[in-house]
Amino acid sequence: MSDAFAIGLPGYAVIFATLLCAYVIFGIAGFGSALIASPILALYIPIAKIVPLLALIDLCAAVVNVSRDARKADWTELRRLVPLMVVGSLIGAAILLQSQPDILLLALGVFVVGYSLYSLSGLRPERSFSRVAALPFGSVGGVFSALFGSGGFIYAIYLSGRIRDKNAMRVTQTTLIGLSTLTRVVLFALAGVYLDTSLLWLALFLAPGMLIGITVGRRLTLGMSREQFLKLINVVVLASGVMLIIRYFA
Repeated sequence: MSDAFAIGLPGYAVIFATLLCAYVIFGIAGFGSALIASPILALYIPIAKIVPLLALIDLCAAVVNVSRDARKADWTELRRLVPLMVVGSLIGAAILLQSQPDILLLALGVFVVGYSLYSLSGLRPERSFSRVAALPFGSVGGVFSALFGSGGFIYAIYLSGRIRDKNAMRVTQTTLIGLSTLTRVVLFALAGVYLDTSLLWLALFLAPGMLIGITVGRRLTLGMSREQFLKLINVVVLASGVMLIIRYFA
């Protein structure tokens, strides 16, 4: 393995363990790997390399998950959300080129924290979203995926109010993340980011941790009730919102 990052053997061990834990969450929820992995990776790897590294590994994880359980995905919801996600991504890219969108980061973080706390409080009645709700959730998810690489928890809020079966929700979420990440991977590839062989070697080194993590996460999901699954999703969404607020003030 290349020593371009000068990580050292203990550092590689920490990174591998972190990625394994991150992809247990990904295997359960279909998103959230960056939430767990990024703060630790930033101690060892240049920040500019973390996003393309995780994008590549996320894409591989999504492909593995979808290949296992594609028949369980809700393709009706995917056909509804994917075009909106694409449009939102284009809008997000335009915003990024024209302005400083940091205030949007704070606004989204506050909304997500408030929503997840409300959901975890038990005060919320059982609810479901209408099909029309795909319009704001799909497009806003695309916008924030383009702006900050953070859109998975927005789709999770929508899907939790649309899909009853936890496995169908997990695979549908993973498929969305895979499609969203594919765009970023293609852009990074065109920009020559993956010509850095040290980055590719590191991704290859971490691949077994990713595979173990998503396998463990999938098995944990199979043993959960829907209520337990949704509670965990809301905890991950809450953590995502807190990280957005911290990122804004940092």
